[in-house]
Amino acid sequence: MHQAKTNLSRLLSRVELGEEIIISNRGVAIAKLVPFSSSYNRRSSLGQDRGRFVVPEDFNASLPEDILAAFEGSQE
Repeated sequence: MHQAKTNLSRLLSRVELGEEIIISNRGVAIAKLVPFSSSYNRRSSLGQDRGRFVVPEDFNASLPEDILAAFEGSQE
């Protein structure tokens, strides 16, 4: 268990790559580190939508007053 505490970031990096790790205390298994979702591989999904979306020029522009009021809940 002490070794797991000391190396937690390394263990999590291994888990992120798909490895399952058993943590034991005095030879007794007490926990299993597994990837959060086995059907979703974060590394393979990065950049998969590249080129499918273009950020509009007015992306950071202020919203029109009526839409802003609706978001803030002040419009009935």
